[in-house]
Order: sequence, then C-alpha cells, then structure tokens
Amino acid sequence: MALVTGAGGGIGRGIALRFAEEGAAVALHCRTAVRAASEVASRIRDLGGRAVVLQADLADEDACRSLVREAAEWGGGRLTALVNNAGVQPTRALAGMTVAQWRAVVDTNLSSVFACTQAAVEVMRESGAGSVTHIASIEASHPALDHAHYSSSKAAVVMHARAAALEYGPYGIRVNTVSPGLIDREGLAEAWPEGVRRWERAAPLGRLGRPEDVGDACVFLASQLASWITGQDLVVDGGVTARPTW
Repeated sequence: MALVTGAGGGIGRGIALRFAEEGAAVALHCRTAVRAASEVASRIRDLGGRAVVLQADLADEDACRSLVREAAEWGGGRLTALVNNAGVQPTRALAGMTVAQWRAVVDTNLSSVFACTQAAVEVMRESGAGSVTHIASIEASHPALDHAHYSSSKAAVVMHARAAALEYGPYGIRVNTVSPGLIDREGLAEAWPEGVRRWERAAPLGRLGRPEDVGDACVFLASQLASWITGQDLVVDGGVTARPTW
C-alpha cells in the first residue's frame, strides 16, 4: 500500500495513478483539494484498484502522524511506500521576507517530511521493509530568484533523505529523493510562455516534464528493482542540469 501526500495536485496525481497502475492500493492525501483527490481516487477505482482520500494539514505534526496511522489502518496495518510530495512554492525576495513567511515554507516542505517519515517508519519496521521517497527539486542545487525559502527547504529535504537512509537502513527501510525539473500543468504555457520556451530550448530532450515522469521514478524507487538503492537523489529534468552554465 502506498501513501502519497499532496495527491490533489498535478505531480501528486501522476504519482498516485502510476502506483495504482502497478497494482498498489493508494491512500491519497490532500489538505484542501478534496475534489481533485477524489477524482483521482475514482479513476483508480475505475481501473479496478483501491483508493481512499485522507485530509490533513501537514503543517501540524500531530496531523502528520494521524495521517500515516489512518492510512496504515486502511491498508490493513501495512504501509509499503510513502511518497512525501506535498509542498508549497511561493515567490518572494529575501529582502523583506519575514520569519513567518520563511517558516510557512519550511514547515510545509521540510518539517512535514520529517514527521510523516518518522511516523511511517514506525509502521514499516513491523514488516522489516519499506520505501520512503521525498519529492525534492533541481532547485535544491540550482537556486532561482525569489525562491530562497523554497530552494533551501528542498536542499534540506535531500539531506534529510540521506540521513534517514543511514539511520533507517538497518530496519530494511530505504529513503531516497526525486528531484523534478519543470513539470507541465494546465495553463502553464499561457501563464509563463517565455519560461516554457527557455526551458524547452535548454532541455536536451526538448520538452517539459509530465507528472507521470515523476510517478515512474517514484514507482521505480519503491520497487524491488531499486532494492539496493538508498540515500540517493534521482533527478528527473529532461537533462537540463547536464547543460553547461558557462
């Protein structure tokens, strides 16, 4: 059974659907996007799979732990895979940014990863195996203007996975990250045409990513094909970060 946080958003939907297509029962977390997550759950059921929608505010530590517990109970006491996908990406310059604005991003993007992972490991230890995947970003190592709080949180997510892989490995639990590049979504080309064109010119594969590209990476890392992979960051960006910057 897989738990995907932030499953009401584009990337989360793609991850949840790919797990379901591979035969996993999927618990779809959302904070406010209940309708969107419910539509994904309906699609999974139409495919003959099992799905449930669970609502929680992951900025609250207790809510993180309750979410994992509820998902595991729905899954019959087992949790095979956790994908920490929920996150926010506001834009704001460092000059004038308040501590509250900084914390709003860090608590959602990083602290929730810590709390959900810790809770999931308590369940996974019972079976002696499990996979945790954090959705990071290529911005963890390639900063962008007005994204300092976001980039910093994603860099910390990558390091959390490495540290967690070290400490949880003896329990048979693997922890990795997937770092996407620019993933397409409805209306993106109209809202940011120049940015999309620049990305397509820079990417060796010549296109934006799709939610299912990220889903494929997550399914791979949770599968037996990745049974000897932990503490690693899998970049899914169409080759953009391979491009020379000078």
